[in-house]
Amino acid sequence: MALLDTTKDTQGSGLASVNPDLASERLTASFCVPRLTAVLDGGAERTRLRRAVVNVIESDPVFSSENQYFQSQNERYEAAVRKAVHLRKKMQEMGWSEGGPESLYVYRALSGDVAFLLHRVFMRSISVLGSDKQVAKWIPLATEYQIIGSYAQTELGHGTYLQGLETTAIFDVSTQEFILNTPTISAMKWWPGDMGRSATHTVVFAQLYIHGKCYGVHPFIVQIRSLQDHSLCPGITAGDIGPKMNFEHIDNGYLMLKNVRIPRENMLNKFCEVQPDGTYVRRGSQKINYFTMTSVRISLISDEVILPLMKACTIAIRYSVVRRQSKLKPGEEEAKILDYQTQQEKLLPQLAAAYAFHFINNYLHELFDRGYREIQGRNFDLLPELHAFSSGFKAMVSQYCTTGVEICLRACGGHGYSLLSGLPSLYTKILASCIYEGENTILLLQTARFLIKCFSAASAGQPVPPSVTYLAAMKPGKCPAKDKLDFLSPDVYTEAYQHAAIRLISSTAAKLQDLIQSGVERHEAWNQCTVQLVQAAKAHCHYITVKNFVETVEKLENTAGIQNIMKHLCDLFALHGIFSNAGTFLHDGYITGAQMDMVTASYLDLLGIIRKDAVPLVDAFDFTDKNLNSALGSYDGQVYQRLYEWARKAPTNKQISPAYEKYLKPLLHNKLSKL
Repeated sequence: MALLDTTKDTQGSGLASVNPDLASERLTASFCVPRLTAVLDGGAERTRLRRAVVNVIESDPVFSSENQYFQSQNERYEAAVRKAVHLRKKMQEMGWSEGGPESLYVYRALSGDVAFLLHRVFMRSISVLGSDKQVAKWIPLATEYQIIGSYAQTELGHGTYLQGLETTAIFDVSTQEFILNTPTISAMKWWPGDMGRSATHTVVFAQLYIHGKCYGVHPFIVQIRSLQDHSLCPGITAGDIGPKMNFEHIDNGYLMLKNVRIPRENMLNKFCEVQPDGTYVRRGSQKINYFTMTSVRISLISDEVILPLMKACTIAIRYSVVRRQSKLKPGEEEAKILDYQTQQEKLLPQLAAAYAFHFINNYLHELFDRGYREIQGRNFDLLPELHAFSSGFKAMVSQYCTTGVEICLRACGGHGYSLLSGLPSLYTKILASCIYEGENTILLLQTARFLIKCFSAASAGQPVPPSVTYLAAMKPGKCPAKDKLDFLSPDVYTEAYQHAAIRLISSTAAKLQDLIQSGVERHEAWNQCTVQLVQAAKAHCHYITVKNFVETVEKLENTAGIQNIMKHLCDLFALHGIFSNAGTFLHDGYITGAQMDMVTASYLDLLGIIRKDAVPLVDAFDFTDKNLNSALGSYDGQVYQRLYEWARKAPTNKQISPAYEKYLKPLLHNKLSKL
């Protein structure tokens, strides 16, 4: 247990210097904070390992993000490359491997502010899609950084819709080469990270043509820069796409190919191959090309989506007990803004969601690991479910968390708008997650397609994947709740979510079927149902998240107050969803107006209960001050002093205004302006 009692040390603040308003919040925790941290990490040993890794990274000045908010795009890019190169040395020095347990914590400690992240996707795609021979050739080169890889799928004119990609790869039997071309402006690869200035190689997704016949999209390894002087290879046009809302440190690039020839062996061929005579051989499912994207989506949910929400909650909740505003009771001092119910209603549901999504992320990783093992054995049965889940949850979680981070930012008032709060960069970063690796609406429609297919199968008595067996359990009935306490029963609210999901899926399936039977073409009927299909997919994902949260809480040990506080958070997450989407639950009378009043009463009661543990709950996320990089969210709560000190570091405060001599001086010294 002593191993876990190091929270204060990892935060880099002595207790004596902690703002009294923040310190008092920690004295009344209803649960053991270090024990909850261990639950989130998956065990005390993992907590120890993570903290050890974080300590190594944060004690090395090369990895410092101290002046990040004042750096230009070029400075951010150079710093990210410097960190990436130094990181490789550091990992070798520490004996950490790229696939080892430490690597996960390394990237969390760096907050992603490091170059070559797409290099990892490049390696992953080769590992999954490449033959044993290709893996043996390319992975050692990439591991040793003798080459730097990128992943070129998205085009100027096409993103999520893989089949629409326009880049071509024509097989030349006479030379045993593929000839790659960018036939139109819209076929130009656009957005791949690390491609603008860093990458030497990339995996290019292109339409394969053999003897004039198109065989669909396939992945090819293409060298784009010289290994001698980093100049562009013949036939390659590449560069940086310019400024973005965030990710200034990443050189997102464009790529055009003109008669670029690569050997036949450079088509990744674990599951399909072009033989020397041009014969095309397929092994396994054509959908395997989606597998890399599936793995990327699942990994980004934790790294790029849930962690920013956890950080935003930490910053906003700590700030909300330090910031005092107006008098709640006449004659008393100004109240902590977290004591206002409206502030609780903004922040505490976001906190509950951060926990809910952490646990659904664990569920997704287990599903993915099982799917990966089966695919290695050439069993592709889990692919459709895995693709549907990764798509739906990437969309739902990123959308929910993006809204959550914005709510946290706005809840901090004017100071939240300052870059120094750490919240604007969290927001602009997480906002991108709604767009990259699949636009969310399209992903939800892919999930919906899977659900409609499963609903039809379940209705016909055919077997369906375990996650959707509930579709066969449509039971007419009403919510059995008699008073507000009944809505704190997981069975009651889980059934309400299940009912809503089944209703939305079944009613949309019926509408689709009616349209088709009335003579509307299938594709047009689908288009006319897409708004409801998106709602159905969201309802399914929300139901699975609530159900998983409930099951996770039930498995927790009932010690150190952990299960009790997690039950409160689970209840809050579930009731917030019903409260915020009342129409969905009231629609068919499953929940009545009187019962919705009960939901509201229990929901508001929970805000007051969880408010007492709000600071300990964010402390359990165990972010260091350096990792948060926020003047508002530091462990010691010295908000105003830190804001002032950081503002003084701004380069603009260390130089004479360049506008003075040019504009202000002539204006102020103009004779006409003198009194």
